[in-house]
Amino acid sequence: MCVPIKEWKFGRQINMESIFHEKQEGSLCAQHCLNNLLQGEYFSPVELSSIAHQLDEEERMRMAEGGVTSEDYRTFLQQPSGNIDDSGFFSIQVILYLLLRVICQIV
Repeated sequence: MCVPIKEWKFGRQINMESIFHEKQEGSLCAQHCLNNLLQGEYFSPVELSSIAHQLDEEERMRMAEGGVTSEDYRTFLQQPSGNIDDSGFFSIQVILYLLLRVICQIV
């Protein structure tokens, strides 16, 4: 069961009398997409970055399960993050993480 979005984050109700629109800045598409969907300033680049780095760490741990001396693991460690880059890009995994684990809090 999911908590309705209008009751999410600190019990704040969404005001549907007007439409919130966060204009695009840089390459922060994920941030603007989520905030526009939720009709408020819920996520900052810092929060999205934190989630991206958390996902990177989880991916590293999963890859290490196959052996830290494996060629696949060493190759993986040499690659840049697939969840975030310097331009402000965030992966679909970051968006899904927030939608599934934060917005839709499983009860």
